Amino acid sequence: MPDYLNFDPEALAADASFQRWQLFGNPADYAFWQHWLIEHPGQAERVEKAAHLLHTLRNAYSPEAANNHAAIGEYEIQQEISRLHNALGNEQKAVRWGRYAPVWYAAAASVLLVLGFFGWWYVSTRSSNPAGSQTAGTGGVTYTELVATAPESDALSEVRNTTNSPQLVNLPDKSTIVLYPRSRVSYAPHFSATQRAVYLSGKGFFNVTKNPAKPFFVYANGLVTKVLGTSFMVQAYDGAKQMNVVVRTGRVSVFIQNRLATSTQQENYRADSTVLTPNQQVVFLTAKTQLTKSIVAAPVLLPETAQTKTRAFKRAPIANVFAALGQGYGIPIVFDAAVMRDCYLTASFADEPLFDQLDLICRTINARYEQINGAIVVSSNGCN
Repeated sequence: MPDYLNFDPEALAADASFQRWQLFGNPADYAFWQHWLIEHPGQAERVEKAAHLLHTLRNAYSPEAANNHAAIGEYEIQQEISRLHNALGNEQKAVRWGRYAPVWYAAAASVLLVLGFFGWWYVSTRSSNPAGSQTAGTGGVTYTELVATAPESDALSEVRNTTNSPQLVNLPDKSTIVLYPRSRVSYAPHFSATQRAVYLSGKGFFNVTKNPAKPFFVYANGLVTKVLGTSFMVQAYDGAKQMNVVVRTGRVSVFIQNRLATSTQQENYRADSTVLTPNQQVVFLTAKTQLTKSIVAAPVLLPETAQTKTRAFKRAPIANVFAALGQGYGIPIVFDAAVMRDCYLTASFADEPLFDQLDLICRTINARYEQINGAIVVSSNGCN
């Protein structure tokens, strides 16, 4: 894996994984970068500068590109991004970020001449609109519509993050939101007696104070996320073709808003919700009005088990091994205990990613695994 800590903003902008996250909303890359930012919070400013560069270039071409119907493959896009990186490499010797921002904008403008027109048209047609767009995706409900139709609409307070860094928002119940750039959120200064409702456009990481008597709802572009107390990320820009909810701790239920019943009937519609637990995510595709549940790209140990990073197994029954992994990461691991009753493992794990651990385990016991609906399913013919 590239050492992103040594990447400058221009190099990040040229990275394929970073592009897939920022411009295409790829779920796996989204999960990877969210985890990377949690591990390296000091890199948020550098990431935002790289993201600003990509979105500035995309937006610069989108007005003219709307009248052009040519298409171009991703290989050509990567060539243009490489040219972008090389062009900025010369500028970087003289231009630094921060107090020389006006000079950087001039450099960025010069790069617009380097980029291929059709390549950036292709990017603009596949990427999500930033917050503030009022064009709803199929099945989506824009932020403006949500706020206007909210029961407490006259009393809502709004916070907009117009900076280049994440911003902390403190809610009335002591819950918090890390609100990302180009995002905004509305909420009542005093939550109602029966629920806590928040309206989001953009991206926010929520840490919700537990209160079973007053569930917490996040309304965002056609998705409703219901929690009692947990931490999770929601990314849902107005007009986006894809939205994401990623759970860090606790448990959430995600609904498609046009399927959500009224408050007096909600309990009858549990079958329409998708329940997420730690290290799981759901992707909402507006064109298909469809929720897809999966495991995040880089699962992390749960906070209560993170201190026990080293796991040693000495001829341990495989059922005990899978139980330890499942508890450590909060991910269901499904297998046939009867078929695998004679399978044992001797191994030691420290900082290896979960999927690397599973690869080693399955090679050792001649098994295989796959991800199905947010769970890991292990198949085997048994061990002799």
